[in-house]
Amino acid sequence: MSKKRVVVIVALLVALAVGVYAWMHRESGAAGTLVLYGDVDIREALPAFNDSGRITSIDVQEGSVVKRGQLLATIDDTRYSAALAQAIGMMDNQKEVLARLRAGSRPEEIAASRATMRALRTTARVNRIIYRRNARLIITHAVSQQALDEARAAYDSARHQYEAARQNYLLAVTGPRTEDIAAAQAAYQASVAAVALARRQMHDTRLYAASDGVVEARILEPGDMASPATPVFTIALPSPIWVRTYVSERDLGRVRIGLAATVTTDSYPGHVYHGWVGYLSPTAEFTPKTVETTELRTALVYQLRVYVCDPRDELRLGMPATVTVDLRSPAAAPGCGAVSGTHSAPGEGGAGRP
Repeated sequence: MSKKRVVVIVALLVALAVGVYAWMHRESGAAGTLVLYGDVDIREALPAFNDSGRITSIDVQEGSVVKRGQLLATIDDTRYSAALAQAIGMMDNQKEVLARLRAGSRPEEIAASRATMRALRTTARVNRIIYRRNARLIITHAVSQQALDEARAAYDSARHQYEAARQNYLLAVTGPRTEDIAAAQAAYQASVAAVALARRQMHDTRLYAASDGVVEARILEPGDMASPATPVFTIALPSPIWVRTYVSERDLGRVRIGLAATVTTDSYPGHVYHGWVGYLSPTAEFTPKTVETTELRTALVYQLRVYVCDPRDELRLGMPATVTVDLRSPAAAPGCGAVSGTHSAPGEGGAGRP
């Protein structure tokens, strides 16, 4: 074999070795970095009415920026308004009943009971005198037995009527029973709770934004029937924003929560977004078909989330992105407020959690 041929073979072997090495390390950038590929991801909310009814108005369109507490839509409140008015009326009535029992008998009622009792007492005394006189006269046959019996019956009747009037007078003086007041109090509290429920149902005919966001889609329209199980909108939440990517088992030991990272996209060449590793899946999965990777074989990978600072509001859901993880940075999530050229941290207080 000639010397020239040996040199060519050696050169080819070296080139092949370099190619194999480059292919095996294609996900690594400069020393101390790891290059990954993924898509921008955000959280979405699906707000729905807490009651059922026909939608009467929708106040926002696709692409509208909404703020927390902003009115989004309404449903017909005719039934809920009537139910509220009924509950308020029953509560007012029960309130008066309780107030009457607590106040006790009026002075006029006590006076009337006293006068009735005294009148019946006088009647009972007169009938007693008549009965006793007839009882003496019956001995001499001055009166008939029938007259005596009628006098006795009139006396007994007057005596019982007087006793009933006396008891009514005592009840008027004593006032309502404690148990009756407690029952009226419980009924009033139940009516207050019914009013609170009716007010809440009335409030639920209005759909408000639970947080800041952007309307992605209007699922229902005016005239549709709404229910708690049917979302009205799809709202994208602007914070937190992260890139969902995957790391192979070969590089798993090099990645830690809190490592600094940078993100770039094809949509904004030259724009670099700062972030950090905020989540690393504890379980492996097969490589998703949508993942951008240079691996040519099916392999087990681990999901990784890199939370991103986007002060210019440029990143959109599903946007392909390239992530460069700084493996030499301290494992402590800096937050957007600590990253130069950014503003506030997305998902402050929870962006480092899945």
